[in-house]
Amino acid sequence: MLLLINLTACQTRPAPNVSVTAPPSSSVLAAGIRAASAQLNPTQGSTVRGKVSFTRVENGIRVVADVTGLTPGPHGFHVHEKGDCSAADGSSAGAHFNPYGTPHGDLHADQRHVGDFGNLVADNSGTAHVDFVDVRIAFEGLASILGKAVIVHANPDDLVSQPAGNAGPRAACGVIEPVPGH
Repeated sequence: MLLLINLTACQTRPAPNVSVTAPPSSSVLAAGIRAASAQLNPTQGSTVRGKVSFTRVENGIRVVADVTGLTPGPHGFHVHEKGDCSAADGSSAGAHFNPYGTPHGDLHADQRHVGDFGNLVADNSGTAHVDFVDVRIAFEGLASILGKAVIVHANPDDLVSQPAGNAGPRAACGVIEPVPGH
């Protein structure tokens, strides 16, 4: 009798008719992405706002930023490791985006974090504009900036202090998202 109960308990039942499709890998999703952007919003006590656009070009990713509400002079400008701007002070964005574990440095340094963009410089009206092409950031793979955050700091990045350039408080934060249709 015991043997019969065990056999009944092990009886297989037909599987429900469910279709399961694995999601495409992030590299497949990103392969068609031509552009991304981040809308910069002020952290607590700041008035800094702006937009950063990222566009795939032949020799890298073109970065264009327009930022307002800054004090005149240089301000640290970086991609940070987490796409989270929920903390009032921007700390939820984590550290500089540094997937290769390299030292902090200037945008044009031989060794730098992938997220090191140096400084953007505000004019006397508090407006800054930058436009450059970077060969280290990407929309796919280990250097992908998608889903990361852009931070504009209140102070200049000294470009040498480790690990992050001593750029002070975070004045604005925005998450980098793909631009639909691009």
